[in-house]
Amino acid sequence: MQNISEKMDEFTGIHPTAIIDPRAEIDSSVSIGAYSIVGAQVKIARNTIVGPHVVLSGPTTIGENNRIFQFSSIGEIPQDKKYHGENSELIIGEGNTIREYVTINRGTEEDQGFTRVGDRNWIMAYVHIAHDCNVNNDITFANGATLAGHVTVEDFAILGGFTLVHQFCHIGEHSFCAMGTALNRDLPPYVMASGNYATSHGLNKEGLKRRGFSEECIQALHKSYKLLVRNKHSRNESKAEVDKLAADFPEVKKFMNFIASSKRGIVQ
Repeated sequence: MQNISEKMDEFTGIHPTAIIDPRAEIDSSVSIGAYSIVGAQVKIARNTIVGPHVVLSGPTTIGENNRIFQFSSIGEIPQDKKYHGENSELIIGEGNTIREYVTINRGTEEDQGFTRVGDRNWIMAYVHIAHDCNVNNDITFANGATLAGHVTVEDFAILGGFTLVHQFCHIGEHSFCAMGTALNRDLPPYVMASGNYATSHGLNKEGLKRRGFSEECIQALHKSYKLLVRNKHSRNESKAEVDKLAADFPEVKKFMNFIASSKRGIVQ
C-alpha cells in the first residue's frame, strides 16, 4: 500500500486547491501541491517541485530543479523594523532542497535590496535565512540553523543543528560549525568552530579530504592556521612565512585574504 508521501510525489501540475496569483510566472513543468499559495511577482523555473501548504511571496525568483517541502514560507517581507514596504526581492538558484518550516526573507534597501540563495544547497527543517543574506553554493544547513541579516556564507560550509549567526558575519568556504554554535565573529575558510560564543578548533581536515584537497595543501593550511589564528605573536610577524606558503597554494592566499578583510574580527 502506498503512503501519503509517495502519492504526493506522483502528483504533477498544480493541485486544484492551490491558490495562484494570476501575476505569478510559473513554468508548465512546475508541480505545486495542495493548499499552497503563490503570490504576485513570484517566478518559478522548470522542474521545481513545491509541496503542499507552502507560501511563496514576491518579488521572488526561484530557479530550476528545486524541491520545497511543506509548511515553508519563502519570500516574505523581512523581519526588520526599518522595512516600510520598499521594493526588495529574493533570488533562489537551482537544485536546492528546502525542507519543512524553512523561512527565507527578502532583502531591504538598507543593504543590497535582495536576499540570495545559490545552487545545490541542503536546507533542513526550521532553518531561517534573514534579509540581505548571501548564501552561496553546496552549503549544508542542519535543522534549526539561523542566519541573522546581512550574513554571507561561502561554498561548502556546514552549519550544524541550531547554529546561530550574528548579523553581518561572514562564514568562509569549507568551514564547519558544530551543533549549537553561536557565531558573533567571522569564521575563516577551512576552519572548525563550536561553542557559545564560538571558538575555533583547528582545520576542517576530514571535510577537506572528502572534497579532494591534497595532503600537501591541507598541511599548508594547517600551518597557516597555527601562524595566523593560534600564534600568540603578532600576525605581522607570521606574514612572511605564510606568504611563502601562499605562493604555492592559492587556498592559503584565500585564507590570508579572508582574515585580512574581516570587519568583525575572526573566531579564535
